[in-house]
Formats: sequence, structure tokens, C-alpha cells
Amino acid sequence: MAARHARELTYREVGATAGELPAGYRHIRESSDIGRGEDTFLAASDALMRWDVHRRAGLRVEATTSTVMPGSDVVLRWFGFTIPCRVVYVVDEPDRRGFAYGTLTGHPESGEERFCVERGPDGSVRATVTAFSRPGRWFTRLGDPAARAVQHHMTRRYLRAFAR
Repeated sequence: MAARHARELTYREVGATAGELPAGYRHIRESSDIGRGEDTFLAASDALMRWDVHRRAGLRVEATTSTVMPGSDVVLRWFGFTIPCRVVYVVDEPDRRGFAYGTLTGHPESGEERFCVERGPDGSVRATVTAFSRPGRWFTRLGDPAARAVQHHMTRRYLRAFAR
């Protein structure tokens, strides 16, 4: 992969997926129940932190680290699109694991996306994808309705990929 940190983040609200999503962006917050129990939680969170959720969703993954870490750069590839991102924070708690990455120069969109798996007190396990974005390139500005449809499609693919 290209030199680490050669690209820059394309938005100012770094870390905002951890709280209130910023104005001026499209927002996505979708969840799915993926099972119950310790084994389900560990399998889903391990797959997420090894980039396997992204691979299962149909993306080619080229990351600077084999497991997700703050500052990891990842280039995702899908149907000819190059999608560069940087991990901006990691969540590592006993009942909640995940991370958020932000868009880098060259990404079709501008914003941040968070992937999280949580275990409830009743043993239920839930995956959540949270994002804020806006068009980042001329073709996503021009084709904004199609870009929105693709983003929702990929969100559903990510949520299904947690349960595999």
C-alpha cells in the first residue's frame, strides 16, 4: 500500500460518530440483531477488528495493519472504486467493540463511518453502522441519489456480514 498518511482526512468533525452527528451531512444509523451469547459477540467483534466484515460485504481490503488500530489506513475497493479511509478511533469495552474510520483524499464521499458490535445485559448481540457523509467528488455530487442508494446498500451488506 502507498506511504502511510500520504492522504489527508477530508472533513473536520473527526470522531463525531461517537456522539451527535454533525449538521450538513446525510446521516445513517442502522442496527441488526445478530444473535445471542458470548460466542456470537466474540466472533462478530473479532471479524470486525480483522477487517473480515468488510471482506464479507464484498470489498477488497488493503490495510496498513492486519487488525484495526487507531491511525490504520485502509483502501477498500469495490467495482472499480478506490475508497481510502483512516481509523480515527477504536471502541474496546467488555460489551462493546468497534471502530470508526474517516474518508481520505480520493474517497468518493466525505465523512465518517462507525461499525460497532454490542452485547446487551440479556445476552443479545447487535451490530450497528453509524455514518455521516456528503459527496466528496464531482461524480458523487452529480450522481448523489445513486451514491445514497449505494451507501444504504453497503450498510445492509455490512450488517448481514456481521452475522456470517
